[in-house]
Amino acid sequence: MTVFLRVYYTDLLGVLRYEATRLEKAPSSENLPTIFFDGSSVYGFGNIEYSDLALKPDPATLAPAYGEEGVYEVIANVEHPEGTRYPADPRYLAEKANKYAIEQFGYQPVMGVEVEFFIFDNVRIVFKNNYQLVEVSSNESPWDDKVAVPPKRAYHVAKPLDSVSDYAIEIAWAMEAQGYHVTKVHHEVASAGQLEVSSEALNPIRLGDFTQFLKKNSKIIARKYGKIAVFLPKPLIGDNGSGMHVHVSLWDKEGKKNLFYDENGEEGLSQLARYFIGGILEHGESLSAIVSPTVNSYKRLVPGYEAPIYLVWGIANRSAAIRVPRVRKASHTRIEYRSPDPSANPYLAYAAILLAGLDGVRRKIEPPEPVQENVYTLSEDEMRKRGIRRLPRNLWEALERLESDNEYLSPVFPKEVLETYIELKKKEIIEVEYNPTPAEFYYYTALY
Repeated sequence: MTVFLRVYYTDLLGVLRYEATRLEKAPSSENLPTIFFDGSSVYGFGNIEYSDLALKPDPATLAPAYGEEGVYEVIANVEHPEGTRYPADPRYLAEKANKYAIEQFGYQPVMGVEVEFFIFDNVRIVFKNNYQLVEVSSNESPWDDKVAVPPKRAYHVAKPLDSVSDYAIEIAWAMEAQGYHVTKVHHEVASAGQLEVSSEALNPIRLGDFTQFLKKNSKIIARKYGKIAVFLPKPLIGDNGSGMHVHVSLWDKEGKKNLFYDENGEEGLSQLARYFIGGILEHGESLSAIVSPTVNSYKRLVPGYEAPIYLVWGIANRSAAIRVPRVRKASHTRIEYRSPDPSANPYLAYAAILLAGLDGVRRKIEPPEPVQENVYTLSEDEMRKRGIRRLPRNLWEALERLESDNEYLSPVFPKEVLETYIELKKKEIIEVEYNPTPAEFYYYTALY
């Protein structure tokens, strides 16, 4: 029986890519082929004079393609033709970060993610020298002439107001069919079809796999029904954007004891967890270039839309960059890092978050006292007195911080890979941010 196998991999900027190959029988761990490809055509990979690379499928990720007869899918590691790992493969960096935590610290990282995104009826884009247009259509949209949920009021709405719940459930089934367990789905705060999908607890590598396949499956299922799934951090004016909240805890090597839990600690939090928080806050500005990596990311990171802009932590405080859920259970104690968004390369993001936290553990960085107030209500003077820092205001600023603060990434990220990443992102800024927008015409044409 002839079948096809899609072999997926991820480039340095987070774009999911694939090649399909024909097989004479159903694939198994014994007959997965190595595929050779041109790395010079991939963001952040080989130069044209040294471009031969190979895809080595990971048997643990092999699964039937959802809803397609005779098609299978697998995620591959990127290698040199002679079989050594390719240093710019994002999945390899997540694997190295996981190994670093286990071998150098004796900790098993446990991570989960809540991914927010929109399912729109349609997005019409016109981008010409003399004509720019973005038109978003949604059955739930409050801007059309019908009864709808107002902006920022759609959290947990049910049918019939929720027009995307059926797609959410099918997305969850697609993930389950491919071996990824979705723990919950629900309508998020924004109107016009915003969803949140949550993963089970995984290691950084498998969580990266989950995130990439969630985005892929969501787009495929939305398109099947004539919709479009959008993971842009801030697609709508006047409504909440989409985050990618990352939950982290460290366990012992056997995975039996949560080292972030201390029954005598504040809200059950251990000193190890406090040091981990200290590391993320210490490196928060440079980390932003990896976890919030697009020009659009910084249109989400503004006051008033539940997206954190200040580098503080708090217990159950969703205005803080790091929230500690109020659970007081050994099995559930963790931190939630709320700054990332779904435009991030998940493998890079999860690796970098882990490395920042581990640097806090290594250096015993004590975080400041938790902030329990709504941070947005604090005055500038109060924030100065408390030494509260804010996230970068744009991607360029974040990249500058990454250039000056990246030593904590050095155990895993080769210098050349970071330099390539920064160079690609600076080119992206020039291509995107330097274009005039309709908003600029609106505000400046008549007045200046």
